Amino acid sequence: MLTQSCPIPCDPLDHSLRGCSRPWDFTASLSKMKVTLSALDIHESSFTPLVIIELAQDVKEETKEWLKNRIITKKKDGGAQLLFRPLLNKYEKETLENQNLYLVGASKIRLLLGAEAVGLVKECNDNTMRAFTYGTRHNFKDFDDDNDDFLSMAERQFIIKHELENLRARDEKMIPGYPQAKLYPGKSLLRRLLTSGIVAQVFPLHDNEALKKLEDAWYTRFTLKFQPIDRIRGYFGETIALYFGFLEYFTFALIPMAIIGLPYYLFAWEDYDKYVIFASFNLIWSTVILEVWKRGCASMTYRWGTLVMKRKFEEPRPGYHGVLGINAVTGREEPLYPSYKRQLRIYLVSLPFVCLCLYFSLFVMMIYFDMEAWALGLHEDSGSEWTSILLYVPSIIYAIVIEVMNRLYRYAAEFLTSWENHRLESAYQNHLILKVLVFNFLNCFASLFYIAFVLRDMKLLRQSLATLLITSQILNQIVESLLPYWLQKKHHVRVKKKVEALKADIDATLYEQVVLEKEMGTYLGTFDDYLELFLQFGYVSLFSCVYPLAAAFAVLNNLTEVNSDALKMCRVFKRPFSEPSASIGVWQLAFETMSVISVVTNCALIGMSPQVNALFPESKTDLILIVVAVEHTLLALKFILAFAIPDKPRHIQMKLARLEFESLEALKQQQMKLTAENLKEECREGGKEKAP
Repeated sequence: MLTQSCPIPCDPLDHSLRGCSRPWDFTASLSKMKVTLSALDIHESSFTPLVIIELAQDVKEETKEWLKNRIITKKKDGGAQLLFRPLLNKYEKETLENQNLYLVGASKIRLLLGAEAVGLVKECNDNTMRAFTYGTRHNFKDFDDDNDDFLSMAERQFIIKHELENLRARDEKMIPGYPQAKLYPGKSLLRRLLTSGIVAQVFPLHDNEALKKLEDAWYTRFTLKFQPIDRIRGYFGETIALYFGFLEYFTFALIPMAIIGLPYYLFAWEDYDKYVIFASFNLIWSTVILEVWKRGCASMTYRWGTLVMKRKFEEPRPGYHGVLGINAVTGREEPLYPSYKRQLRIYLVSLPFVCLCLYFSLFVMMIYFDMEAWALGLHEDSGSEWTSILLYVPSIIYAIVIEVMNRLYRYAAEFLTSWENHRLESAYQNHLILKVLVFNFLNCFASLFYIAFVLRDMKLLRQSLATLLITSQILNQIVESLLPYWLQKKHHVRVKKKVEALKADIDATLYEQVVLEKEMGTYLGTFDDYLELFLQFGYVSLFSCVYPLAAAFAVLNNLTEVNSDALKMCRVFKRPFSEPSASIGVWQLAFETMSVISVVTNCALIGMSPQVNALFPESKTDLILIVVAVEHTLLALKFILAFAIPDKPRHIQMKLARLEFESLEALKQQQMKLTAENLKEECREGGKEKAP
């Protein structure tokens, strides 16, 4: 990152803490930590900025001063004890625009204490993973008082975000200068400032030097190689690193399917029996790759420390509202909203709306079939080369309409889920994912199921599947990466011209970087990226015996997807805050559900083949019973495989068990110590009573 900062001097009290390195000396460590935290310098004028806060243009001066004081005030007085200054000084404000941008940072010792507060897990010198504590910092690998790289920049920015979000109202009833922005004790100030529009945005800065090195190792050279997942994790955090790790793993897992599918594609479609082996392999493959991914994911997240991080108690999400009351669990004052009202909103409004959207999707699908019939009739009448090309036009138009409908429905689903007023972010995400997955599944695959099981036109099914798959992949590449990158480049040129026109005596390097990044789009998370892979997995697995070439197209798409997504993360969007993750979450269940559905569809398709039907010319009931029996057998095999393959490798299981054992032993020792102290106190009290 290009800044005009100087290294932050080490706190003089830091040296007095170096003797506190024994893991059992917790009390002494804690007391010294408190002394050190209260002695931190909060008035350093030059520091490395990590996070940018942009205020609205018309924010009052008293509000700015109040916010500054709350950020720099000591922790014991209710502040965040961070470093804070405006981007521009008084002279620069007269020359430049964007006067409401502020830089936030922290001293090294403050970041280390923050790492303990958020529960970061680091590798110890004995190769075990343990929660970092400041008192035992010298027990951790690569820690040195002169080493500023012990915490990655993503971790430092995550700590800053945590401290800002945990700035809470104390005695204030409102935000100074804004009587309509009500506060109550314990309310997150940053969340209230954001929802009130006083703070426009908060985002972490890119480190241009580290970013350039990451780009060189990641995507600037178009060569087939493994991604630098650990470096991606160090720069963007675990959530994004897990997505790119899963994308890479899924791409390599598709290669066997692509290789096996190519010769099958060359066979005549009438030879259904040739596809039985391929479909059976697909069903086993879809189970094995998901189970093996769990093991690889566990190894990665253990190495990163997130697998053993303790879950924090979830705070109410920013958009949650209700009547102020006392939370029965935490005892804190917070908005309370009756669950029956939420259920009424879900079942009386959200559910009917989703059903209406599904009906509209089916209505559009029937229009598509009318277009297909029109194009087919036109081709049969003329038989020209032009009309043969026209046969693909309805599928292409329908694929574009599907993408548009998916994106419009996404906005509606977000609005509805927010309106349902879920208290926790996890509940909000689960309801949003459920709404989006149901609609996207029906919208993308309903036409294929209709062609396969109602029309029973396998030639049209193959054509539609190929067109939908290829068109959706091209559209996603353009809309998600190429178009935003082109717009960002145009904005970059405008900013550079504006900066070059400034007076020569102003060094606007940092100013240029901040202004450029604040205008970038905000990365909304990995939801859309996982959704794209989920739909791709459906195209590959649901109808594998119809279009074996789907896996080959998916591999080709994903090879470019890695680079386009990397470009998107590095050059199109603002740098997102790091979010610790131990897995891909609910998407694992979504992929497993899709693999179960694929068993049913492939068995049904094979059962409809002429060769299989010829074996049962007299009774279709016997055919149905045999197909159902085979389907149940394959499902049983899937579940046996899922049970037989452990989710975590043996060595990870042993390390986690060891950590749990040590935690229980430490808790037992602490309880014994407290019991001994209580007995001593009772003995002293008893001695006093017996004394004359």
